[in-house]
Amino acid sequence: MTDSNDILRRLDALEATEDIKKLKARYFRFVDEKKHDELGGLFTPDARIVTDGVAWPSREAFVEVIRDLIGAAPTVHHGHMPEIDILGADTASGIWAMEDLLTFPDAPDAPEGHRGYGQYRETYRKVDGHWLIDSLELTRFRMDPLPNWSPDA
Repeated sequence: MTDSNDILRRLDALEATEDIKKLKARYFRFVDEKKHDELGGLFTPDARIVTDGVAWPSREAFVEVIRDLIGAAPTVHHGHMPEIDILGADTASGIWAMEDLLTFPDAPDAPEGHRGYGQYRETYRKVDGHWLIDSLELTRFRMDPLPNWSPDA
């Protein structure tokens, strides 16, 4: 028979898992909606962020690059199949399958658009009652090039 402490522990773990899923959903939405100030607030102040082998010195530097690189580009980011492990009352880890689509306005110096597939490996920390991303490592397994677009076409 399950005692009440075990039930409470399991309920806390379920609530934490759902809170972390919402956190990651906001991450993807804020990137696509260009809510850069809000995006930075999803990370702990000392978060470790690595994307495709590039380590960012701070969450602010990461957000600045996101703002500058894809600020004008329509983007679509999806996270799927989360594997979230609650490690303690204030710590957790997760793995997310991901897909992203980026196209840029067609210009001579524009980066190439792509559809990417990969994985996020993350840790989370609960700070002042809220789950935040404490580390993020994005690895893309495949990137298919996409043509850029002309706003006048």
